[in-house]
Amino acid sequence: MQHGRGCSVVAIPRFVVAAPASGHGKTTVATGLMAALRRAGHIVSGHKIGPDYIDPGYHALATGRPGRNLDPHLVGDDLVAPLFLHGADGADVAVVEGVMGLYDGMLGTDGYASTAHVAGLLGAPVILVVDISHASRSIAAIVHGMASYDRGVRLAGVVLNKAGSTRHSDEVIAALESTGIPVLGVLQRDDGISAPSRHLGLVPAQERVEAAGQLDRLAAQISEHIDLGEVLRIAHSASDLPDTPWEPPFTGADGPVIAVAGGRAFTFRYTETEEILRAAGCRTVTFDPLRDEALPDDTAGIYLGGGFPEVHAADISANAPLREHLRVAIAGGVPTVAECAGLLYLCRDVDGTDMVAALDVSAHMTPRLTLGYRTAIAPADGLLGPAGTRVTGHEFHRTTVEPGSSPAWLLNGRPDGFATATLHASYLHTHWAGHPQLAERFVAAARAATPVAAPPRKPRVAGVDLHHHGDRDATDGLVDLAVNVSRRSRPRWLDDALRSSLDSLDRYPDSGAARAALARRHRRSIEQILPTAGGAEAFTLIARARPWRMPVVVHPQFTEPEAALLAAGHEVRRVLLRADEGFRLDADAVPGGADLVIVGNPTNPTSVLHPASTLRSLVRPGRVVVIDEAFMDAVPGETESLSNESIPGLITVRSLTKTWAIPGVRAGYVVGDPAVLADLAAQQPPWSVSTPAAAAMIACAAPQAIDEATVLADEIVTDRAALVEALIGLGLEVAGDPAAPFVLVRVAVGTREELRSKGFALRRGDTFPGLGDEWVRIAVRDRATTAALVDAWRSIL
Repeated sequence: MQHGRGCSVVAIPRFVVAAPASGHGKTTVATGLMAALRRAGHIVSGHKIGPDYIDPGYHALATGRPGRNLDPHLVGDDLVAPLFLHGADGADVAVVEGVMGLYDGMLGTDGYASTAHVAGLLGAPVILVVDISHASRSIAAIVHGMASYDRGVRLAGVVLNKAGSTRHSDEVIAALESTGIPVLGVLQRDDGISAPSRHLGLVPAQERVEAAGQLDRLAAQISEHIDLGEVLRIAHSASDLPDTPWEPPFTGADGPVIAVAGGRAFTFRYTETEEILRAAGCRTVTFDPLRDEALPDDTAGIYLGGGFPEVHAADISANAPLREHLRVAIAGGVPTVAECAGLLYLCRDVDGTDMVAALDVSAHMTPRLTLGYRTAIAPADGLLGPAGTRVTGHEFHRTTVEPGSSPAWLLNGRPDGFATATLHASYLHTHWAGHPQLAERFVAAARAATPVAAPPRKPRVAGVDLHHHGDRDATDGLVDLAVNVSRRSRPRWLDDALRSSLDSLDRYPDSGAARAALARRHRRSIEQILPTAGGAEAFTLIARARPWRMPVVVHPQFTEPEAALLAAGHEVRRVLLRADEGFRLDADAVPGGADLVIVGNPTNPTSVLHPASTLRSLVRPGRVVVIDEAFMDAVPGETESLSNESIPGLITVRSLTKTWAIPGVRAGYVVGDPAVLADLAAQQPPWSVSTPAAAAMIACAAPQAIDEATVLADEIVTDRAALVEALIGLGLEVAGDPAAPFVLVRVAVGTREELRSKGFALRRGDTFPGLGDEWVRIAVRDRATTAALVDAWRSIL
C-alpha cells in the first residue's frame, strides 16, 4: 500500500450524508452543511463517495478546499481511509456525501462501493436525508428499515427534506419518535439550491456564475433549520481511525511541464491526479481550451480529463490556434492522456463541429447513457502500461466514438479508445491514486519527451454572438438592408386597429379574441393556438417548457432559439447545413436521440424553403419539432407550411412583425400540438400579450389581411428576382434557391464594411453559426433601392 509506513490513530470528526435513494436531496444538504459549518468558523473537508466529478465541485465551492472522492472500486478498500485522512488533514470536521441509496453499490456485489460500505470503512456515523413530500408516517418505516437493515451502519440522525408544511413535518417527527433516531432539522420545499441539470447530471459549479450566491443562501437556510450543534456532536462521536494518511507514491524534482486541460469545458479530474504529478516533480500548468491559444511553454506532457466539450463545442472549435497547436504536439510525440471528454476533444469533430483532429474519427451524441464501473485490460504495450495491465475505472457518457485498431483498453472485453506509444485516449476514467503505475509511466514518458515548440501566432476565429440582430447594423443615416422588416407603409386598417386598442389600455389585456381569430385563420381549435409577445417569447417558452435532454438547432438560422435554450441551462446540439449542398436539410443529419428539433422555414438567413415532407419526417415519438415560420407569409400560397396541419409533436412559430412592419408591437403566436402548447402556456407570464398586440393579431388574421399578404408576397417574388439577377450580374454567388424576403450572398471579406461607407447596411453573416464573414444577408427592397445598391457595389469592385 502506498500509505504503508506504519499505522497511527487519527482523530477526525466526521459524518456521512446518505439517503434512501437518489433524488432525496443529499447534494443539497451535504453541500449546505459544508457551507454552514464553514460559515460558523470551522475548517471543513468535503468528500464524495463514488466516481462523481460534479458534486465535489460544489463541495470545493462550499469549503474552500479541494473536493475529493472516495471509491473502493477505483482505489481498493485499503486506500479509502488513507485518502480520506489525506484530504481531511488540517480540517475541524469532514462531511462525506453518499451515492445513490444508502445500501446501493455495484450490481451483483452485495453492496460493494455503496455509501454503507464506505461509511463502514471510515467508521463514520450516518445522517439520513429523506424526501417527505409524498408521505408522512410511512417515513418512519423507511427510516426504521434503513437503520435495521445492516446493524454495522450507525444511523445517527435524520434531516427531513421538502416538507409541505409544519403540520406535515410534525406528523413525520412524531412517527419517528419510536425509532429513537433524532430529527436534526426540517427543510421546506422551497429551501435549498436549484442547480440546472443536463444529460450527465448537474451543471458543474464552474459553469454557473450564480452558484456562489445560491450557496450563501443555502448556508443561511441550513443554519436556520438544522441543528448544527447536534450535527457536530454526531461528527465528534466517530471513533479514531487507525490508519496513516495517503501520500503520493513517488517523488522527484525538476520534472517536465504537464499541460492540464481546465476551464468550464474540462472540469472532471481527481484532485490526487495533479498531486501525484507534482510530487513526482512535474510542473502542472492548467490551460483553458476555450480561451488559451497555445499550450503552456515547455509542455512535455498533456493531460486532458473529463468534462463537457460537446456542450462548449462551438467555442472550442472557434479556438483554432490551440486546436492546431495540440494536433501538432500530439503528432510530434508529446505524451498525451485523454479521458472521455479528452477523447472527444481529440476527434476530428463532434457532431460536425471541428475538434483537434489528432484522431481521424468523429464523435456523436446518442440517446443512450453509458454508465458503470469497469475492469480494464491493456491489450498491447502503450503509454500507460505494458500489455496485460489491469485497472479499474468507470464510464459516464452519452457520446460514441468507434475504437481504433489499437484500442487503449478492453473494457470487460470490449475494445475502447486509441493507444500508441505516446497517446492514450479512452472513455475510461481512472483514479491514479489507486493505479500509481499509470502515473509513473506517464511521468517517465514526459521526462523523455522533447517539449513542444511555441506555435506561430494565428488569428483566432471569434465565437458567434447569438444576441446580434440586424438592428445593430442598420444605424441612422444608412439604407437599411440588414433588417428583414418591410419598409412598405402599414395599411390603414392595421393602424386603425392599433389606435383603437389604445382606448382599452385602462384594462388588463385579454388575448382570447386574438386566439379565436388566429384559430379561424389556420382552421384550428383554440387549444392549438398560443398568442405570444413575438417569436422571442415563443422561443423562451419552448426552452423552459420541458427538461430537454438533447435539443438540436439546425443552423445557419435565427439565433434566438439557441440563445433561449442556453439561457435556460440546456446544452445545444447543432446540425450545420452546408453551402455546397444549397443549405438543404437532410433529416438523417439530425441525431436520433434529439427530443427537441428547431428549424426555420423559410430559413433565416439562407432564404431556403425546406419541403414539408422533409420536416414531417423529423417527427417521431418523444420528440418535439419546432418550425420557425416567421417569413412564411412572404411565400406565395404559403407552400410547404405546416401551420394548417395537426401533427402530434409538431408546432410552428409565426410572426406578424416582418410583413406588417410592427416590430415594436411584439406580436406572434404558436400553432400546433395542444399538449406542447399547454406546456408553453404554463411558462408564460400573465398578460404578456399586450392589448395592441392582440388587436394586431385580430386584424392580421382577417380575410382582408390574408388577401393583402398574398399580393405583398407576389411583389416580394418580383423584387427578389430583380435583386438576385443584379447580384449575379456583379459576379456574386447567391446561396441556394431564395424563397424569403432576403438573400444570402458570398462576398469578398471587407465588402460589408466598404458598402457601409457608401451608405448601405448589410447583415453580418458571421453572426450566424455555420457562416463566416464571407457571407452577408441582404433584405429584399424595391427596385430603386436595388439599383442604388448595385451602383455602390460596382464602385468598390
